[in-house]
Amino acid sequence: MKTLVIGANGATGIHLVNQLINMNQEVKVIIRMTSEYPKSWNNNLHVKIIKANIYELHVNQMAEYIKDCNAIASCLGHNLSWKGIYGKPQKLVTNAVKLLSDAIVWNSPNRPVKFVLMNTSGNNNHDIPETNNVGEKIVLGLIRLLLPPHSDNEQAAEQLRLRIGQNHHLINWVVVRPDTLTNEKNVTPYTLHPSPTSSPIFAAQKTSRINVGNFMAKLMTEDDLWNKWKGQMPVIYNSEQ
Repeated sequence: MKTLVIGANGATGIHLVNQLINMNQEVKVIIRMTSEYPKSWNNNLHVKIIKANIYELHVNQMAEYIKDCNAIASCLGHNLSWKGIYGKPQKLVTNAVKLLSDAIVWNSPNRPVKFVLMNTSGNNNHDIPETNNVGEKIVLGLIRLLLPPHSDNEQAAEQLRLRIGQNHHLINWVVVRPDTLTNEKNVTPYTLHPSPTSSPIFAAQKTSRINVGNFMAKLMTEDDLWNKWKGQMPVIYNSEQ
């Protein structure tokens, strides 16, 4: 199996790529020309590095990059800087999801491509549906207004939930929702839930980036796990030790 990863050189994307490598999977990564990434990838026969700005690519170019891929994963996100949060493109993740989805359709593969999107527990799954109390609605409304990346995450997930839907003949998807992200060196036990089990605003739990990478990699390589969560938006937490 071959997987394309965007956002591969980010704090979580690096873990995802390394997890896939550890599972003996072939990986393509798209990174910007000036981006840094683990130098070990250069000498790994399982990794192909494509240097390009994803927001400058056309559908036919992306289709060429993914034509031999069975799965696509996005760990794309905005840099935590003034320019990254408030600068352009404000719909970086949304536009990337649309571009990748259109590229899959362009290729018309023989079997559905797996699409895994990293998102956030602060984004509701409206298929269930999930509801927020008054306090959460107020805070989320302010976050949506003041922090464009949150709206971008919401709209990116809606690209899959509404535009692609549950029964697309070329694309199957899972939206992975971690809570407060932390940095750990090793994979630790974690739990998966259809919806948040505590408020992501007032009682946030921790999710390590390496655990997110491990879960995303397993989704793309383990059919039973994929079939369990396909078309859903699982929330992932570190297990309490």
